[in-house]
Amino acid sequence: MTPDSALFTAMAVVNLEGDLLDQGEFNAWLELWQHDGLYVVPIDPNETDFKNTLNYACDDHHMREKRVKRLYSGESISTTPRARTLRTLSRFRVLEASDQQIVVRGAQSLWEHRKGHSRHYAADITWQLARHGDGWLISQKVIRLVNSDDVLHSIGYIL
Repeated sequence: MTPDSALFTAMAVVNLEGDLLDQGEFNAWLELWQHDGLYVVPIDPNETDFKNTLNYACDDHHMREKRVKRLYSGESISTTPRARTLRTLSRFRVLEASDQQIVVRGAQSLWEHRKGHSRHYAADITWQLARHGDGWLISQKVIRLVNSDDVLHSIGYIL
């Protein structure tokens, strides 16, 4: 795999993920994940031991499914009405690439609008992608919010 093909592949998966989330296609988003993948939003921006520290989210397959069910169901006040979101993804850099794995880091600016109020979240995100047949699945996504150690209002959607 060349550096250019790794970057193009990673950007295609990451942009698809962002579009699915912004369009509310959460079940399709679940299909982008390796079953044992990990979705992490750490509180400490320098943390690497996610399973042994407090995080905003540290979701395995089961927890990702529960998050999606909650978003579709309207059972949570923080998800009703569902927020409208718009992600702008940029500054992609391949950190590792092989025929079986790609690790890419990028920036995300997320605008969320719900109930007449808008919020903005900026983050550095690292995606680990794993080969799955002829395609790629997300094996880990770590969202390091720029303001993660500030008081954050409800984040009822998927970053």
